[in-house]
Amino acid sequence: MRIIPAIDIIEGKCVRLSKGDYNTKVIYNEDPLEVAKEFEDHGIEYLHLVDLDGAKSNGIINHRILESISGKTKLKVDFGGGLKKDEDVRIAFECGAYQITGGSIAVKSPDIFMNWLNKYGRERIILGADAKDEKIAISGWLEASEEELVPFIKDYVARGVKYVICTDISKDGMLEGPSFKLYEKIIGKVEGLALIASGGISEFSELNKLSEIGCEGTIIGKAIYENRISLKQLEKFILNAH
Repeated sequence: MRIIPAIDIIEGKCVRLSKGDYNTKVIYNEDPLEVAKEFEDHGIEYLHLVDLDGAKSNGIINHRILESISGKTKLKVDFGGGLKKDEDVRIAFECGAYQITGGSIAVKSPDIFMNWLNKYGRERIILGADAKDEKIAISGWLEASEEELVPFIKDYVARGVKYVICTDISKDGMLEGPSFKLYEKIIGKVEGLALIASGGISEFSELNKLSEIGCEGTIIGKAIYENRISLKQLEKFILNAH
């Protein structure tokens, strides 16, 4: 199972929110590149970089930070937040993204999302399926939709999607443990997907459980910043996995 630390960006700074609420913002570092380099120094290969300013606006905003991290580390960056049009995706890839995540766009404009999938390929386009009460949420989680989570994922996997990041919003940033049952349900009902768990990771032991369920990767945010899980522990986990 891949370990994918998260860096969320607001106004160029590394922050975390609770349940996606912008009013709960905590700044952990003024310099995201410094954080990314520290991850790399501990054997981490992947990074989930989220443009929270972009998620609330009508396009990509913090692409310079993506460019800086991609240019000055060897991390494979998955970039999300605010990717709403072809131009945004072009900028993200030109700035060094290894993969991009499309969430709201896959609900609101499936044709555009499918065009990205066909153009860039299934290894580079991730479906972001963020849910509350098993319904898809969009626009930086500011809107709920009527889309049911499992059928939504199933439909996109049937159309060629491989990677899916699933965040249970009720768990995100709460340090109460991830949605094990939800991930088991998805993996049990949808064949052929690489599921990346996101939200709620609170302690190191949960990683083994997610791995056993069959998650392909897991995104860890606040647990690292609040020192619930150390980078040394993650380094050891990665070494053992190889």
